Amino acid sequence: MEEDKKLQRRLKDRHIQMIALGCAIGTGLFYGSASTIKMVGPAVMLSYLIGGIFIYFVVRALGEMSVDNPISGSFSAYAYDYWGEFPGFLSGWNYWFNYVAVSMVEVSVIGIYMQHWFPTLPMWVSGLVLFVIVNIINLVNVRSFGEIEFWGAIVKVVAILLMIIFGILMIFFGVGADAPIGLKNLFDNGGFFPKGLTGMMLSFVVVTFSFGGTELIGITAGEAENPVKTIPKAINLIIGRILIFYVGSMFVLVTIYPWDKVGMNGSPFVEIFSAIGFPAAASILNIIVLTGVFSAYNSCLYSNARMLHGLALQNNAPAFLKKLSSDGVPRAAVLFSSLFVGIVVIITYLAPKEVFNYVMSIATIAALINWIMILYTQIKFRQKIGLKAKKLSYKMPLFPLLNYAGIIYFLSIGITMAAMPDYRLAVYLCPIWLLCIYAGYRVKKSRH
Repeated sequence: MEEDKKLQRRLKDRHIQMIALGCAIGTGLFYGSASTIKMVGPAVMLSYLIGGIFIYFVVRALGEMSVDNPISGSFSAYAYDYWGEFPGFLSGWNYWFNYVAVSMVEVSVIGIYMQHWFPTLPMWVSGLVLFVIVNIINLVNVRSFGEIEFWGAIVKVVAILLMIIFGILMIFFGVGADAPIGLKNLFDNGGFFPKGLTGMMLSFVVVTFSFGGTELIGITAGEAENPVKTIPKAINLIIGRILIFYVGSMFVLVTIYPWDKVGMNGSPFVEIFSAIGFPAAASILNIIVLTGVFSAYNSCLYSNARMLHGLALQNNAPAFLKKLSSDGVPRAAVLFSSLFVGIVVIITYLAPKEVFNYVMSIATIAALINWIMILYTQIKFRQKIGLKAKKLSYKMPLFPLLNYAGIIYFLSIGITMAAMPDYRLAVYLCPIWLLCIYAGYRVKKSRH
């Protein structure tokens, strides 16, 4: 594991938190929330609240293992050490595949945002520009990446908070409007639950995708300066902040504008402020949305490269992925991941209208596999350490009840996807993907 020691521990607490925020607050909120609102109506706030609680279970489970044994590529390494060789192989490659798909989502959707200003600009051109810029950033040293991601995430976090504050002033005090908007939009047009429990179950699919990336807190453990201190602090703060951003922003959107008029031609943040007569605010928000896409893709590529590096150190990936630059950057892993992400530029050129739903559904299925495996790996971790669990400094609460509750919840999301035409293909492809991973594992075993 000598190569692993060369990964630079240069990420501070603020970097750790913003890397996770950067990936978790991206397209799922800025664009995917439009379809969530249409599925469930004003109750979208509850959908994000419930989804966030279950994601917290995952992050706490991973946090317990990360604090006890902080290593880069931690998710795969823990499955390998505590569960077995194949689970480690599966979790590592599935995580890589997940964030290739998530990165594809970010690259594919940026063209929709750019068309707010340039309606005739081909979507694939915007995607190509984003692809090139983010790859250059990820080839520099870790501290440079951390600073860029920190300030990129700060911009969108501050913007979302200001939007929430401005929205609340409009709702209750009439700032920027003729009179206070009030809460009537929450209960008109079918009521608070216009689509019932069925709508809420369907909405959990997009909500699940939206929270993807929160587990990056655990993946960054190997490059945190003081993981025993920074990881628990980041986890304890990050979930509350994400819920404020998601639940708070959804409250504002469905309160200032009728939920059934939200469209899918751009970010609902931009569309709604444009529709209620604030074109300047809409343009500012579109800039923030673009920053969000950049930040999310930047974080995803970062974690993806670290996971590949960790897989190579376990001999579960080609040896050239072990290589690090003189300043501790796994550039071979960055370029390897980017090779696959770049395919989406071609897909966007060929099928610009369909690409988003396809890659988002695939990313969601892969995320479900990741989170289920994290929850179960932590159960295996406790079984392996036995009585030593009493000495853990950052324990998973209500173990193992929350683990099994989370596993059941995420399995139910997969079943729900099978009933949705736009997401069904990903469910059908899932067994094929798992068989491909198993075939790769057998090939690896035959060579070692």
